[in-house]
Amino acid sequence: MTPTRLARPAHGIPVSPLLTCHPDKQRLYGADTYYQESHEQLFALTHDVTGFAHRHAALLLKPDAVVARRLDTAVEWLGEQGFRIVGAAVTRLTRTMIRSLWYFQWNLATPYRRRLAALFLEDADALVLLVRPDHDLDVPASVELTRLKGPTDPDARQPGQLRHLLGRYSYLLNLVHTPDEPADVLRELAVHFDDAARDRLFRSALADEDRTACALELADRLYAATKPRELDFDPAVGRLRDEVSRHSAADPSAGPRFLLETAWKHGIDLDPWDTVIVGSKVLPMRQPGRAPVLDGAGVEEWRRHLDAVRGALT
Repeated sequence: MTPTRLARPAHGIPVSPLLTCHPDKQRLYGADTYYQESHEQLFALTHDVTGFAHRHAALLLKPDAVVARRLDTAVEWLGEQGFRIVGAAVTRLTRTMIRSLWYFQWNLATPYRRRLAALFLEDADALVLLVRPDHDLDVPASVELTRLKGPTDPDARQPGQLRHLLGRYSYLLNLVHTPDEPADVLRELAVHFDDAARDRLFRSALADEDRTACALELADRLYAATKPRELDFDPAVGRLRDEVSRHSAADPSAGPRFLLETAWKHGIDLDPWDTVIVGSKVLPMRQPGRAPVLDGAGVEEWRRHLDAVRGALT
């Protein structure tokens, strides 16, 4: 290989180590269309892309949060944690968008999880909130908000965490999502929104506008467009038993997993939300022995990472 060839950029644009802890993410995001679009558009508005990405986080309130009527609670919780909403917009989680958002993590998903996700993520629109903390942090805002949000596993959630507050339903019905790191914030905004919508969000955030009222107005619109649903397991199992029994497809006293798989086998038309509520509790959601292609990093890892990066720059 010639020196000239070695000097060329590999596949994309540089990604600062201040935007992610992971060298693999630097390499892959630099070549990722979504990340490139967001970075380039933001750079045209402010050369301090890294500072913007550090100061801002995003919260996705998923369709399960909409039908459970938990959007207002999440907005209130953000204020209590010292996060101000500086941008808000509605998004639709289509099949393609779902795979784009979690492209580097869905290698963990079982076929059951993919099937169930298709039933509820496209059933209603969702809400994206762009936020920034009112106080100084020693880690990026996205890292802190992800910590405060709580884990995917409902049994591991703690009081005070957003996912604990909104409801510990199941691994899949977790109501909210946050981009893990600053690089993820940029990439995911480009997955959700086109150039015009992103421009509005970026300009609103750069102007440090308070968009709380807008967020609540959008929440009301989403409520008006959807029927409320309870996401509790036992009532959903009862409705599932009644439906399967009505078709005489299985003994209604059988376990929920058997009832659900029997209904699928016989082509019984089930309520999509009941299917997700039951299925996400009794079916495997994660492939054993697999690690995500890319992952986030916690607060302590980020503190060590920032110390190392800043030490290298001095």
